[in-house]
Amino acid sequence: MIALEDVKKNEELNQLILSSQKQLNALGYTEHSIRHMSIVSQRAGELLTTLDYPAERIELAKIAGYMHDIGNCVNRVDHAHTGAILAYQILKDMGMNVEQRTEIMMAIGNHDEQTGTAVSDISAALILADKSDAHRSRVVNQNISTFDKHDKVNYAVTDSKFIIDKENRKVTLDLTIDTQISPVLDYFEIFMDRTMMSKYAAKYLGIWFELVINDTRLL
Repeated sequence: MIALEDVKKNEELNQLILSSQKQLNALGYTEHSIRHMSIVSQRAGELLTTLDYPAERIELAKIAGYMHDIGNCVNRVDHAHTGAILAYQILKDMGMNVEQRTEIMMAIGNHDEQTGTAVSDISAALILADKSDAHRSRVVNQNISTFDKHDKVNYAVTDSKFIIDKENRKVTLDLTIDTQISPVLDYFEIFMDRTMMSKYAAKYLGIWFELVINDTRLL
């Protein structure tokens, strides 16, 4: 089976990741490169591992997490769908079987809140992992005076924890937000679609999604 470590060594993929971030930097978007992809990959795998999914599903979730944003090298708009097709072809060229690469394509194609939803265990894990990565380190623009709302909300997040509670069948996104930079209400205004997508993804896995901000449970 093609493993995550094999995927990380693929030169074509690594170039697409670099090109993706180059384009997003030009557009002023938050970081979507190796840091983000690695966190999403790790969290997606950790979630399915904790929930006792088979090793193959866990590895596919890790790979989907690592490759999920490569469509940004084409265009930010519809990046989930273009990224899914790119990932499918790269994995085909690497020798992954059709069933496995189709699962990854489906998960990547459904990870964006504008067009996707949880359609498998792998896609649900990818969604929860992806939407959990809010943190100031993702803000590329370092000029606070020119921040838009997305920059402010991400920069205001000084700590982000992704907590999986197997016993109580829930996953918690625990954020610490500096309200001097951005009020908590702005998080909901900007990320409500992502929050609801996470809630549905958790439901697909048979668990609860909980959002905690500054030690207060909000969902």
